[in-house]
Amino acid sequence: MNKQRIGAAAVLVALLAAGAWWWTQQSGTGRVEYRTAAITRGNLQATVAASGAVSPVAQVSVGTQVSGQIRDVLVDFNSEVKAGQLIAQIDPETFEYRVRSAQADVDAARAAVLTAQANALAAQTQVSRAQVDLDEARRDFDRKQSLADKQFIAASEADKARALVNTSLEAMKSVQAQVGVAQAQVKTAQANVAQREAALAQARIDLARTRITSPVNGIVIKRTIERGQTVASSLQAPELFVIAQNLSDMQVEAAIDESDVGRLQTGQKASFTVDAFPGQTFEGSIRQVRKAATNVANVVTYVAIVGFKNEGGKLLPGMTANVRVITDQRDKALKVPNSALRMRIEGVDAPAGARGQGKGRVYTLGADGKPQAVAVRIGVSDGSSTEVLEGGEGGPALPEGTEVITGIKTAAAAKAGGTGSNGPRPPF
Repeated sequence: MNKQRIGAAAVLVALLAAGAWWWTQQSGTGRVEYRTAAITRGNLQATVAASGAVSPVAQVSVGTQVSGQIRDVLVDFNSEVKAGQLIAQIDPETFEYRVRSAQADVDAARAAVLTAQANALAAQTQVSRAQVDLDEARRDFDRKQSLADKQFIAASEADKARALVNTSLEAMKSVQAQVGVAQAQVKTAQANVAQREAALAQARIDLARTRITSPVNGIVIKRTIERGQTVASSLQAPELFVIAQNLSDMQVEAAIDESDVGRLQTGQKASFTVDAFPGQTFEGSIRQVRKAATNVANVVTYVAIVGFKNEGGKLLPGMTANVRVITDQRDKALKVPNSALRMRIEGVDAPAGARGQGKGRVYTLGADGKPQAVAVRIGVSDGSSTEVLEGGEGGPALPEGTEVITGIKTAAAAKAGGTGSNGPRPPF
């Protein structure tokens, strides 16, 4: 009797367990759950998010145009400097000797000018003497010609006097040519002086360039040299210092995606945060949207300059800023949760042999209210496969027994998905 009671109780417990399992399975698959949310009014904003580096509006790279060994470094990081202030010194000894050599060349060239001028003066004196000889020969010729005409002397004497005039005239031309040569030598010597003076000026400029001075008022944010270091200036001047002209007026160079750059305009308000000051938001505005594109790994971006006032000097050059630009906003707009624009319906059976972990269908409708596509997704416990079927008017037929829901006019749900073979495919 006791065995029969125990057996009946065991059968009853098994039936209750089977009934509970069946109830849970039916309630889990056939129950439709709804979530509700209130439609509210509030402010809506369209924003563009990007990241960039904080940098000074104006910064100057200070280099050197001469090579040599650094003798003195007079400033350090964060040193405030004035325009014209000496900040470093290259050993000037070599350049001082070059100046002395150039000065000696100038002195020698000037002495050559004096010599050429003396030669020109001597040649001019020879011209005067030749002129006197020529005048004397002409007077003698005139006298003898007169006497020869009166037959007081022989005609040969007049001919000799005429020959002497011609000889004196040629001598005069020769001396005049020598004067021209002497004057040309003077000009050559003077040009040589100008050349030597230019070399002297260049040597003095190189000597002056051994003194590295600040071109602007600002603060040193980078120093790349040490005392005793040798710097070599060839095709490109080496960078010794970087001076930020003004750390109170700074900017963020934000990389904007090409899909968002069309919404940016000069003057739009922007805000950004930096990791160094969590919880703080800094305000600025767009000063410039540069038209030059940057292509990195097939991603095209444009640089937007966000200017801001760095009050107190809190932000430092090089910090990474997360920028947010408000491109449009609406006040007191109706707000509906995005999840209300999508629909997921349970009821798709898993294939034979698959252990279903989640299943559902998402329907999308066109503007005319007709179904554009239906996507069926079946998740498998091991995550090995997911089957997606789709269809609609003019495309592949829907699976047999598929229920198409009508009367849901939600264009946003279709817009949210990617493009399938026969229409938009909703995301899962």
